[in-house]
Amino acid sequence: MFNRDLLNKTGELIKICNDKSLTICTAESCTGGLIAACITSVPGSSKVFDSGFCTYSNNAKIKTLGISNSVILNRGAVSKEVAIEMCEKAIKKSGVDLSVAVTGIAGPGGGTAQKPVGTVEIASAYKHKATISENFFFTGNREEIRLLTVKEAIIMLLKQLK
Repeated sequence: MFNRDLLNKTGELIKICNDKSLTICTAESCTGGLIAACITSVPGSSKVFDSGFCTYSNNAKIKTLGISNSVILNRGAVSKEVAIEMCEKAIKKSGVDLSVAVTGIAGPGGGTAQKPVGTVEIASAYKHKATISENFFFTGNREEIRLLTVKEAIIMLLKQLK
């Protein structure tokens, strides 16, 4: 399912976290648990991976992670603000050191003129650094968009550690 390049990057992430005794969690919407699946595909992940929050619906984001309903209403579920809240609240809920969150529109429907299919927000929180986030626009079919999101989420986690 995951290509060799992605698994190598994920292996690098696991090694760094293991060397620094760091733990990771994910908060996923559009990827539906694929980031957690990618991380746990690599041997040794059990030493660093704690948990994954699969919060696909707005209701799940609110009830499971405690995302502010007003932020979702005012900024939209696919927004920088929601992605940041997701990763920061995932750390608080799980007690880990490092998290990544993704929210986006994988398609084929659901896009708008302001947020077309392929729009993805990724954020990463690390207890010892500022939260980072980035907006992406991916092209391709649903599976391609989701896998590109997984790749960029792993890259963002690596950025947090460097």
